[in-house]
Amino acid sequence: MPALLSIGTVLRSRYKIAEFISQGGMGAIYLAEDLRLDGRTCAIKEMWTSTDAGPDDLGQIQLQFHREASILARLDHPNLPKVSDYFAENSRDYLVMDFVAGKDLKQLMEEARGKQEMLPEQRVLDWAKQILDALEYLHTQHPPVLHRDIKPANIKLTPSGTIKLVDFGLVKLMVADEDRTVTVLQGRGTAQYTPLEQYGGDTGHTNVRSDIYSLGATLYHLLTNQAPADAKSRYLQPDVLRPPSELNPELSPRVEAAILHAMAMHPAERPADVGTLREELLSSQPLEPIVDKVIVQVRRRWADAIRKNALLLLLILMLLVAALVATLLSPYLSASLSAGAAF
Repeated sequence: MPALLSIGTVLRSRYKIAEFISQGGMGAIYLAEDLRLDGRTCAIKEMWTSTDAGPDDLGQIQLQFHREASILARLDHPNLPKVSDYFAENSRDYLVMDFVAGKDLKQLMEEARGKQEMLPEQRVLDWAKQILDALEYLHTQHPPVLHRDIKPANIKLTPSGTIKLVDFGLVKLMVADEDRTVTVLQGRGTAQYTPLEQYGGDTGHTNVRSDIYSLGATLYHLLTNQAPADAKSRYLQPDVLRPPSELNPELSPRVEAAILHAMAMHPAERPADVGTLREELLSSQPLEPIVDKVIVQVRRRWADAIRKNALLLLLILMLLVAALVATLLSPYLSASLSAGAAF
């Protein structure tokens, strides 16, 4: 793992590293002082490249980084940190963005858990409104922008009460002439919030519904104090995901249904877009259509499972019938054997 930057290091003759903030497997984030704008501080994200990458790979990675960074720099939304600069120095790539003060939602959730409390549903829904606004803005860009790492630790609540969706380390740009996306920055997301299709990495079929899954998993965690089972575990054992209301009996049926719909395993079974999820989660429409959607999807999955395993189920049924017949006939067989022995 590359060495961290020293406090006092000046990048691009402008950004003076003032404090280390955090570190991940593919980079680090620092608080820096802008030497050109007196009094301004900013967050600098440093991206590391695999040591196994060859010269051609390094050139492609840097080209992709600059392509994505230029897209991020054009984004302007109150619930997203503003990217103001990007550059390469000493074979490392850097993003400069607004420093977002405040606590992330993971910290707030852990504080509530420490008090043996749940975060109030209405408070979480107020946060969700702002997250949905940010995602809708990202998804309606040309080309659409995917975040791919939505989780409580990547959502900050500022002292003024504004939600900021931070850490663009996994943003992807959807290519218009292909039904797939092209990865630009390294990373794979966090297991509990990552949909199954995203496990394919760069070749995975991801779209806006991948972010919808991650948001559903995030809301599940915030409202239950328990991270949901990851998608791989759910694929192998479909009933491993506990209903949110089982963990938080105060949860409203509408919110539970919307979360489970967002967390459907197959992308086609999730809400088609952020607007649809907002309608299910926050509107005053009757609950029945939302619940019906989830029920229909569950029934469809069961039907698919039965169809794919028809021969196995038939064999099990025949064995059960044989066992039942043997059980019913056993008294008569015993009597016949006893009568035969008497002779």
